[in-house]
Amino acid sequence: MASFPIPQLLPSHTNHSLTCFSSNTNTLPLSSSLLRRRRSLDSLRCSASSEKQPHDDALELPLFPLPLVLFPGAILPLQIFEFRYRIMMHTLLHTDLRFGVIYNDAVSGTAEVGCVGEVVKHERLVDDRFFLVCKGQERFRVNDVVRTKPYLVGRVTWLEDRPSEINVGGDDVEGLAREVEGYMKDVIRLSNRLGGKKGENKEIGNLRRNLFPTPFSFFVGSTFEGAPREQQALLELEDTATRLKREKDTLKNTLNYLTAASAVKDAFPSSS
Repeated sequence: MASFPIPQLLPSHTNHSLTCFSSNTNTLPLSSSLLRRRRSLDSLRCSASSEKQPHDDALELPLFPLPLVLFPGAILPLQIFEFRYRIMMHTLLHTDLRFGVIYNDAVSGTAEVGCVGEVVKHERLVDDRFFLVCKGQERFRVNDVVRTKPYLVGRVTWLEDRPSEINVGGDDVEGLAREVEGYMKDVIRLSNRLGGKKGENKEIGNLRRNLFPTPFSFFVGSTFEGAPREQQALLELEDTATRLKREKDTLKNTLNYLTAASAVKDAFPSSS
């Protein structure tokens, strides 16, 4: 898809980020706010279907191009002040409160796969600006653009993960999810240690909170803040095991980096 103007984004207020390194040496900040953000995924059910909906079942959806990636279950705060998006909000507030968030940047343009954002809280100001809190719902694929004015509307079909019990390299999905959770805990602990925040390790607890592997894989991807192209690649994958395997490799590389950094800090404490 072509690039479209990006509306104003209200940054979320998160704590410091942990730096993660993928197997492709990309840098992925992992937000330390995941301990709070994981709660937004508790009600998300695992969905897996081997059949995609036919193109005839496509529906029209208002689209919101942003320089970020929204995952199912994730929370997204936004500020709306551009006229055309204020028009969109007035329409949404009288319908079903749902629109499509699609990643857009100057290099890669507008992605074809996005995630529905549902408005769960909103505030309309006297100057007609809006403050929104949205929650990620279903993923979708844009089949074509219906119109671009006054705001972008696309014809979309829903995107779901295929069932995968034993898939990538013989790894079962539940086992991969446990491994990913373990690596996440190790990364958080070591990052807190390097940052002098050992007390926060007591808050780690159970990251999954009984989530099925699919929504848990989305939660993990949502923590890789600062690397939207990697997040977009994770969002577009249609296999939970493949997504978890990629996230495990990223976290494993991150742990190796942090372990080396910790060793240097212990060997040369005066340089820290």
